[in-house]
Amino acid sequence: MKHRIVVLGAGYAGTFSAGYLARQLHPDDFEITVLNAEPDFVERLRLHQLAAGQELRHRPLTEVFAGTDIRLRVARVTDLDVEHRTVTVADDQGVDRLGYDTLLYTLGSTAADHDIPGVHEHAFHVAARPAALRLRARLDELGGDGKVLVVGGNLTAIEAATEFAESRPGLRIDLVTSGELGGWLSAKARGHLLRAFDRFGITVHEHSTIVRVEQGAAVAADGTTFASDAIVWAAGFAVHPIAAASGLAVEPNGQITVDRQMRSVSHPNVYAAGDSVCAIAENGRPLPMSCASAGPTSKGAISGIIEDLTGRKIKPASLTYVGNHISLGRKDAIFQLVDGDAQSKPGALLGRKAARVKSAILGTAAWSLSHPTVGKLSHKYRSATTGEHSPDVVAA
Repeated sequence: MKHRIVVLGAGYAGTFSAGYLARQLHPDDFEITVLNAEPDFVERLRLHQLAAGQELRHRPLTEVFAGTDIRLRVARVTDLDVEHRTVTVADDQGVDRLGYDTLLYTLGSTAADHDIPGVHEHAFHVAARPAALRLRARLDELGGDGKVLVVGGNLTAIEAATEFAESRPGLRIDLVTSGELGGWLSAKARGHLLRAFDRFGITVHEHSTIVRVEQGAAVAADGTTFASDAIVWAAGFAVHPIAAASGLAVEPNGQITVDRQMRSVSHPNVYAAGDSVCAIAENGRPLPMSCASAGPTSKGAISGIIEDLTGRKIKPASLTYVGNHISLGRKDAIFQLVDGDAQSKPGALLGRKAARVKSAILGTAAWSLSHPTVGKLSHKYRSATTGEHSPDVVAA
């Protein structure tokens, strides 16, 4: 019997990990199945562009996984039973249950509503492709006139507000945040950010916490009402509740609690990567939910899985966070480096150069999904029970 590896989710973390494992583990010994709700790889970092009306490149997962023996199952994960090692999925054909020997959990995150009344019913978000398309349809309805309110002051909120303003200049864009816009940035970078908002004509409302969302309006704690034709909720991320419901050990926010190799502390045959995992960085703090965290957590999980299943010793991945890269439309950006304590350094790369770097990073991330690399060239590894290697050399 082949050892069954099931990967839940095909975002940045899941797609990269599955592709790398398929190129490292011998198909005679291992069977890899990827479960994903959509047939395409979705570049989540570009979903604000999709909502703004831009067309994104079509990336079918069958093409991403071409040349591997990965089994792709397009279905929605509805339940996880870690005691019986089964995953329940649903698609147009009905409900099915799949067994696994090793599980890699990479279901990612979605927009966090923070239990604010009315968010689910009346607000849009850009944390998933279907949601971004719904927002796009609403902006199309508004045409060249209307008011859009972005709620949040993080990277997603900033990128969404500036993208909408640049792509749809007829719209009036407001942003409301509970803190100071870009307050974590260096003085140089924050100054550039505020100038960009002024250039786009985006109105910023700082130190205002939204406590209720209604049809056509968001209400702040002090009673201020922000009328809007489309409210875009970008006030942080939340992980899917499936992990906590399964019985896996999780953090208070629902992220899976793991060891240094992204292995569940309660169920060692379960690994996690991406936004689903609480990974403690070298500075002793949890890595933030972001694409930048998908890379090191994926490498950590890959190392742990290969080591456990083949006996091959692999050096653990370094868990570091180097900085914030913020798009301000298509021609402007900020690349803010941080120090070992995750505090912004004085300098920052700004403007068109930063935008070109961001574009290159996104392009490299998408390319790496079909060409996953971690280390040196090696053979495809057999299971630990065979103690053999295939003569087939692959990129590690």
